[in-house]
Amino acid sequence: MAIRFYLILVVFLLSAIVSFSLYEDQVGLMDWHQRYIGKVKHAVFHTQKTGRKRVIVSTEENVVASLDLRHGEIFWRHVLGTNDAIDGVDIALGKYVITLSSEGSLLRAWNLPDGQMVWETSLHSAQHSKSLLSVPINLKVDKDYPILVFGGGYLHAVSPIDGEVLWKKDFTAEGFEVQRVLQPLESSIIYVLGFLHSSEAVVYQIDSKSGDVVAEKSMAFPGGFSGEISSVSNDKVVVLDSTRSILVAISFVDGGISFQKTHISDLVEDSGKAEILSPLLSNMLAVKVNKRTIFVRVGGEGKLELVDSLSDETAMSDSLPVADDQVAFASVHHEGSKIHLMVKLVDDLDTVLLRESIQMDQHRGRVHKVFINNYIKTDRSNGFRALIVMEDHSLLLLQQGAIVWSREEGLASVTDVTTAELPVEKDGVSVAQVEHTLVDWLKGHVLKLKGSLLLASPEDVVAIQEMRMKSSGRSKLTRDHNGFRKLFIALTRAGKLFALHTGDGSIVWSVLLNSPACARPSGISLYQWQVPHHHAMDENPSVLVVGRCGSDSSAPGVLSFVDVYTGKEISSSDIGHSVVQVMPLPFTDSTEQRLHLIADTNGHVHLYPKTSEALSIFQREFQNVYWYNVEADNGIIRGQGMKSTCSDETADEYCFTTRELWTVVFPSESEKIISTLTRKPNEVVHTQAKVSTDQDVLYKYVSRNLLFVATVSPKGAGEIGSVTPEESALVVYLIDTITGRILHRLSHQGCQGPVHAVFSENWVVYHYFNLRAHKYEVTVVEIYDQSRAENKNVWKLVLGKHNLTAPISSYSRPEMFTKSQSYFFPQSVKTIAVTSTAKGITSKQLLIGTIGDQILALDKRFVDPRRTLNPSQAEKEEGIIPLTDSLPIIPQSYITHALKVEGLRGIVTAPAKLESTTHVFAYGVDLFYTRLAPSKTYDSLTDDFSYALLLITIVALVAAIYITWVLSEKKELSEKWR
Repeated sequence: MAIRFYLILVVFLLSAIVSFSLYEDQVGLMDWHQRYIGKVKHAVFHTQKTGRKRVIVSTEENVVASLDLRHGEIFWRHVLGTNDAIDGVDIALGKYVITLSSEGSLLRAWNLPDGQMVWETSLHSAQHSKSLLSVPINLKVDKDYPILVFGGGYLHAVSPIDGEVLWKKDFTAEGFEVQRVLQPLESSIIYVLGFLHSSEAVVYQIDSKSGDVVAEKSMAFPGGFSGEISSVSNDKVVVLDSTRSILVAISFVDGGISFQKTHISDLVEDSGKAEILSPLLSNMLAVKVNKRTIFVRVGGEGKLELVDSLSDETAMSDSLPVADDQVAFASVHHEGSKIHLMVKLVDDLDTVLLRESIQMDQHRGRVHKVFINNYIKTDRSNGFRALIVMEDHSLLLLQQGAIVWSREEGLASVTDVTTAELPVEKDGVSVAQVEHTLVDWLKGHVLKLKGSLLLASPEDVVAIQEMRMKSSGRSKLTRDHNGFRKLFIALTRAGKLFALHTGDGSIVWSVLLNSPACARPSGISLYQWQVPHHHAMDENPSVLVVGRCGSDSSAPGVLSFVDVYTGKEISSSDIGHSVVQVMPLPFTDSTEQRLHLIADTNGHVHLYPKTSEALSIFQREFQNVYWYNVEADNGIIRGQGMKSTCSDETADEYCFTTRELWTVVFPSESEKIISTLTRKPNEVVHTQAKVSTDQDVLYKYVSRNLLFVATVSPKGAGEIGSVTPEESALVVYLIDTITGRILHRLSHQGCQGPVHAVFSENWVVYHYFNLRAHKYEVTVVEIYDQSRAENKNVWKLVLGKHNLTAPISSYSRPEMFTKSQSYFFPQSVKTIAVTSTAKGITSKQLLIGTIGDQILALDKRFVDPRRTLNPSQAEKEEGIIPLTDSLPIIPQSYITHALKVEGLRGIVTAPAKLESTTHVFAYGVDLFYTRLAPSKTYDSLTDDFSYALLLITIVALVAAIYITWVLSEKKELSEKWR
C-alpha cells in the first residue's frame, strides 16, 4: 500500500508541473497596454460640487474623453472613425456631452458620468463648409432650448433631450456662409451672422422655437472680408478685410447693421498682415501682427482701442466668468526653462488675479493651447487651474504653481518605430534579483506552489504578482541573456523621440527634435545609424531621425542624431536640400556608422555620413547601387542607378546624379496603384531549401530585390461596394527592382481594395475584398527557384557539380514557379505583420490587426498553398492542414486578449536572442507590447516554472526510491528465511 501511495503522489506531482495556461497572476508579466487620447483641441471643465471633477476633451486623433482632474486618469473615452473628425464639444443640461463631427453632419450626446451614448443624429449636409456648434449657456433642465448646428450649408436646431431635429434652415441656395451663431441670454431670438460671397455681411434674426426668419439685414463691404471673425459680445463681431490690414467692427442692434473700420496701422506702428487669434474674449479680441500679439478693446459704437501687447509666443485661453460679474482670461509665455502663467481681468488688464512660474522640461517645447477653470478656495477667494497643451502634444494640469499631473499624449501619434539594445551590465552587478533571507525564499515558493495548484486567495495573487515583478528584473536598464529587455524607439508626429522599455513600457528618455534652420521640424522617418559590435563597445549606438522644415516635400530637410543609451541629441544639422526618399545602404564604416543615400526633388542623391572613408566605401560599390521610387498618383514605378558626381557649383563631392534604368507604367484608364511592399532588409532566412511531401526538394526564391505591387481599376479605388464586380479587378505583381522585370502577375476579377500585405522569405500574403462573394479574402503566393531543381542528383552534390554556391544575378532571367491559394477571411483588416526570430528557425505566425483593433496570431500553416482536401499520410506528417474555404479565427489566438489597441495603425516585430521568442509592438491611439513564442518555448523554461514544485518532486522521487528499496530488501530477506 505504501508503494502504491507514493507512486500516485509522484504521478500527481509530475502532471502538475506541465501547464501552458495563462493564470490570473500572470497577466502583465510579458505584456503591457497603455491608453492615450492624443493632442487635445477642445476642452470643457465640469467641476460642480456634486460628483467627480472632470474635464471633457476632444483630440486630433478623433477621441472624445472624460479625464479625472485629480490624477489625469481616463474615466471614459470613445475613439471615433478615422474620417470622423470632431468639430466641437460642449456640455448640455448638465449631464450630456455634446459632440459635433464629420464636418457638421453627425451630432451625438454622451452620458456625462459613464460615457454611454444617449442619442445620435445624422444631419443633412449638401456641401463642404465650416461647421459650428452652439449650446446655449442658459440651457436648463426644465427648459428645452435647442442646440444649434451649422454644417454643409444647413442650420439645424436639435433637441438636447432626444436629438430630434426641431427645424432646419437651408442656406445653400443663397451661397451664405455662417460665421457665428449668437444666442442672447433669456431671449428666444438667435442671431445668425455670415458672409455672402465674402463681400456682404448678412444678419438673420431667427425664432429659436420655430425656425422662422424674423428679420434679415445685409450690408456690402467694399473690398470683401478675409473670413476670420471674432465674437466680442452678443451684438458685435470683428472681422478682417481681404487685405488683412483693416479691422471691421460689425454691430447689429435693434435689427440694424453697421460697420466701423479701423486701420491696424492706427493701432501699431510698422504693421503688416494681421491674423485674428481664436480665443474668445469679452469686449476684446487678440490680433497677431508683426510677431506680436496685441489686445484690442471694442467700444460701445465699435471703436477699437489698443490696450496691451505681448510676445508672439504667448498662448491665451478663452475668457471665463468669475465672481462679481467679472471676466478673466489666462496667458502663458516662456522665459528660459520656465513658463509664466497669468490670469487677468478682461476689463482691467492691469489687475492680475494669478501669477505663477513653473519649471518646465525643455523637451516639451512651447505651449500651444491653454484652457482655464476657476474654483473657490477655503478662504473664499478665486483659485484657478490651467490645462495646457504643449508642442510635443503632452497634456499638463497646472494648479497652485505646480504640475499636478501630465500625460504624454504624443505617443498617440507614433509614425515610425525601430528597436535598440540596452547597454551591457557592468561587472559585479547581478542581473537577477534574489531573495535576501531564507524566510522570504520559503514564503515566495510557498506562494508559487499555491498559485500552481490554484489554491491562492486574491491576496495571494496580488502578492505573487508583486513578487514576480520585483524578482523578474524586467525593467532594468541593462540587456539580459535572452534578449527580453530591449528599447523600442518611437518617433511621433510632433517630432519627438521616445525610448520605451519592453519590460513595463516606461519611458526611459524622450527628446524633442531641434533644428538651427527652423523653429521645430516635423519628423519623417527613423533609421538605425550606428550599431557597434562587441569589439567597439566603447561607442554608444545611435539613431538617425530625418525631418523636414515644413509640410511641403520641397522644404529643406533636417538630420538629427540621437544617442540610444542617454537620449541626448548628438548633433542636428540642416542638410540644405529636400528629402524625398531615404535609402539605407548595406555598408558601414570603421565606426559602424551605416551609409545612407538621401534623394531630393532635383533628382540628385546625397551620401551620408559626409566623410572621406564613407566616400571611398561608396565609390567601390558605385556601380552596384540601385533603388526604385513609386509614383502612385501617376501609376509609374522607376528604377534608378548611379551616374556621376553632381556638376553644380553649389554641390559637394558627396552629391551624385542618377540615371533611369527602367520604368513600369500602369495605364491610368485601367489600373491604379494602391499598395506596394518589400521584404525587411534585415530578415533572417534559416534555410533556402524546403522538402515537400513527395521527398522532392523545393528551393525558395529569396531575393531582397522583389517588390509587391497591387493595382485596382480606377472605379474600384473607392469604398467597398461603390462599384459592381464587373467594374473592378485587382491585379498583383511581383517585380524585380534591379531590372524592372515582372516575375509574376495574378489577377482577381470582381475584387477591390484596400489591400494589406506582408512579405517574408519567398512568400507574400495579402488581404482584399471579393465583391462577388461579398467576403474578404486572403491570398498567399509562394515563389520557388526552378533553376536549382537539378540539384536533386546526389552524385552532383558529392562531386561538387551543383550550382548551390553559384552567384545569382538579377540580370539572368530566373527560372521560377509559384504556388498560390485563396481563402475567405471573416473580418476586415487594418494591418498585417509577421513574427521574426533571431535565426529564422521558429515557425512563423501572421499578426493580423483586425477592424476591432485587436491582434490575431494566425499560424502560417493555415495559409499554406499546398493544403488539399484530403492530405496524404506524408502531408499529415509534414503538418499540412486539410483544405477549408475559410481561415479560422480562434478566440484564444488573440494576443491582445480582451484588450483593444484603439486606432491601430501598425505592428512591429523584433527578434529576441532566444530563438523561440519574438517581440511584438503595436501602436495606434494606444500602445501594446507582448512576447510571443510561435513554436512554444522549446529552448527555455517558462517564467512561471515552479522550481519549488520541481524540488519537491525530486525529493518525493528519492524518498519513494529509498522506501521501495527498503521494502524490497525486507521482502527478499523474508523470502530467504522461508
